[in-house]
Amino acid sequence: MTQKWIAERKLLFAPKNSDQRRKLVIRVGAPYWTQDNMACCPVEYDGLFEEFADICGADLLHALHLAADVDPLIKRLSEKYDFFFDNGDPYFDDEDE
Repeated sequence: MTQKWIAERKLLFAPKNSDQRRKLVIRVGAPYWTQDNMACCPVEYDGLFEEFADICGADLLHALHLAADVDPLIKRLSEKYDFFFDNGDPYFDDEDE
């Protein structure tokens, strides 16, 4: 079955000191309960990671919140990559870094 994505963010990224920008599409799916009664939410970083584990939380709303809060991971990755909105503007302001 094909995953139904409920939200996405389109970005560009490049390794530090490189002008080679590549597309990154972050997608978040609908949260679900596992057979083990865990609340999880699928998330995909298409263009950066081949596979990415579903995010789990205390309940469906918590799992969705954690999956949709992409900035902390992008911030950590910004030590290795520069991120941009798809119009070319920097993702993070200089004062935020």
